[in-house]
Amino acid sequence: MTDGGIYESDGRTCRRRVRYDRTEGESASIAVATALARYHDEDATDPSTRLYDYVDPEALDALVAGTEDGARSASVVEFEVERTAVRVYPGHVEVSATG
Repeated sequence: MTDGGIYESDGRTCRRRVRYDRTEGESASIAVATALARYHDEDATDPSTRLYDYVDPEALDALVAGTEDGARSASVVEFEVERTAVRVYPGHVEVSATG
């Protein structure tokens, strides 16, 4: 389990949304798995959604990780997982309903 911060919308003023702040050194794929589990009200150690069914975790980590000169391959990576939109930023992950 990670110690990143999780922030949820109240569901009354907008669609449900979860924001998970990555901790220093935490991989993007672990942060996404944690955010998805929280979005679905599941335990992050036993989620029903397997991230690797939708995206290659190693490729995701490589896209979001910085290079030696501080540059990033991508400033945001977006994809869908079972009717949810996942947005991976360098410092956090956002999960929300699609459509």
